[in-house]
Formats: sequence, C-alpha cells, structure tokens
Amino acid sequence: MSQDIFDQFRQQIQSVGMEAAIDQMIEYFRQEKQHYPLFEMLKLRARAKMGLPLMFTGGVEDLSGERRDQLEDALVEACDEVGRMLLDEGKIREGWYYLRPVGDKAPVVAALEQVEVDEENLEDLIEVALYEGVAPELGFRWMLEHYGTCNSVTTYEQQLASLPPAAQKPLAEILLDHVYDELTATVTADISHQEGRDPEETSLIEMIGPRDWLFANSAYHIDTSHLAATVRFSRVLSDPPHLRKALELVDYGTRLDPAFQYEQAAPFTELYPSHKLYFQTLLGEDTEAGLAYFREKAEASDIRREGSLAIETYIELLSRLGKHDEALDTALRLIPPGVHTIGVAPTLLQLSQNANDFERLAEHSKEQEDMLGFATALLFAKRGEAG
Repeated sequence: MSQDIFDQFRQQIQSVGMEAAIDQMIEYFRQEKQHYPLFEMLKLRARAKMGLPLMFTGGVEDLSGERRDQLEDALVEACDEVGRMLLDEGKIREGWYYLRPVGDKAPVVAALEQVEVDEENLEDLIEVALYEGVAPELGFRWMLEHYGTCNSVTTYEQQLASLPPAAQKPLAEILLDHVYDELTATVTADISHQEGRDPEETSLIEMIGPRDWLFANSAYHIDTSHLAATVRFSRVLSDPPHLRKALELVDYGTRLDPAFQYEQAAPFTELYPSHKLYFQTLLGEDTEAGLAYFREKAEASDIRREGSLAIETYIELLSRLGKHDEALDTALRLIPPGVHTIGVAPTLLQLSQNANDFERLAEHSKEQEDMLGFATALLFAKRGEAG
C-alpha cells in the first residue's frame, strides 16, 4: 500500500472534514475490495453522522426510538453492501455471514445455484446451504453426491429429523429417491450377474417379486440400517409416487433375514409390516384396517412411560385423511394436559382449526382448569380463525 494513501487521508481530515474524509476512504476500500475495512468504515460513518462516539461501546438497545432505528438501518445497509460484494467474488460463506442480519436469502440462493462445487469449497457450501438453512435441498443433494448415503443418513438422523414435517419433506424425498435408485441398481446388477442378462422388469418390486434367491443366505443389497432409516424418514411424505417408492422399499425389507428387520418404538414395533400399513393407509388402500391397527396401538399406549409417538401417529393419520373431528376428539382424550409431545401430530389449536371447532378445546380447557387454554380457544374462535 502506498504511503500516499496514509498522507492523503491525514490531509483530507484537515481540509474537507471528518465525514467527507470517511466517504473518500469508503470509496477507496470499495475500489480495493477490502471487505472488512469497508464494513468497519461504514459503521464509523453511521456513528459519525448520528453524533455518536466513534468508539461506541454500547449496543442499539442503549439508544431509543428514532436513533436506534437509524443506527440499525445503517448497519443493515453496511451488511448488505459488503455481503453482496463477497458473493460477487464467489465468497459465499463469508457473504452469507454479512447478509444473515439483512434477512435476504435470495442473492445467496442465486449464488449457490451458480457456483461450481469443488473439494475446496464443498464443506463451506454445505454449511451455508444445509446447516444454515439457506437452500437445504441443494445442500442435501451435495452431501449425498459427495459424502455418500451413510453420512447423509447420519446427518438426517441427528440434525434434520427434528425439523417440522414440512421442512423435512423435500429432504426426505431426495433421500428416498437416492436410496431407491441405489438399491434398484445393486439388485439389477445381482440379477444380471446371476442370470446372465439384465432383468426385463423396471421397478424394484417387480424385480424382487419372483426371485426369492436374491435373499438367500441372509443376502442384502444395501446397508440395511440405511434402508430402515429411509423408510422411517419417509413418513413425512404425502405424494403418491413417493409413498409408492417407500412401499417398494418396505416390500424389499420384509424379505430380508429377520436379523435385519430392526425393532422400533410403538406403533412401528415391527418395522416393515407396520410401515406398510402406514403408507397404504395414506394411499387410501385398506384404510379402515390401517386406522384400526394404529388406533389399537394408540389406545394401548402409556404416554407417560412410552412417549407420545403411538398416539400422535394415529392423530396425524386421521388429520391427513381429513378426519378432523375424530383427530381432535382423540387428541383431547388421549393426550393429558401438560404432557410433552414430539410434534408428529398437529397441535390442539391446529386440530381445532382444521375441525372448524374451538368450543371443544375451550370446554376441555375449562374442565382441566386451564385458563390460558380456555382463553386462547375463545380468542381464536372470536377472531374467526376456524376454517
């Protein structure tokens, strides 16, 4: 850096004043693409214009009213400018850290969609896209493509399975498609090797149907823990094509050696048979038999000892099938007040809204001497939230 710059700034402060000198230094940092100094100088300008001490040790909460808003707006503008500059230079992770307070994901998503992924930037890109939630589907695809099924399933289990069902759904679709294609490819290869030609069938269920020998001697064609996890994660799905893919994975799983048919928590104690009923019920196939099975599991469940999964699963099925009155009745009857649930089923307020009836929730709350629940139900009804 030329010594002239230092000398010029000293002269500018004396000749044109502090704010004008700051403006000229901001322009210098812009031209030189020095992002951190630019950000700091933008902050200094905001403080100078507001008459605040340049070394302002307080936070915006220490200001009041209009001055607080003014400083916040200036800081957001600084974050936006520097963040976009970093994106333009391909520094997506750094750019996102500046743009996060702005609340605008759009330019970051656009940058992620256009970036060329390589070994040097992969980890940073997945962090922003998936873990920071900027473009989860894109990040999860990169994880599957570059880190494989095992790491992706582990990530889903540990970090994504706790997301709301709506947020999980596109990720579960990606994982299901990947595992289905992977399993179909390995089954196809096994058949080709054993029979000397590729199978005529195109779907997994058609290929395994007449070939019991595929499972002889405890054979399997995919990591069985990955298969089980994918089936479990697929419970958040709703579109028929993906539900049918999940059913094909279930049919494959039922033919595995019993040692690979892992026991799960109720109501999915028998992993594959129970999931077969679950997916078939959602598809409208033998619905009454499926509901009867999950109703029995819910009624037999001790929620305080076993948790709420069995009860919530039944309520969720009723709700997804449009049986809103029955779903609300079941929730009010089987979930005691104050008992923690895991978020599989809709909340009581959501169930009341779906059933277009807040009165039952109000009466239930009154019986339980729950004034908050009573007042909330009546307020929602008064606001016309039903329906």
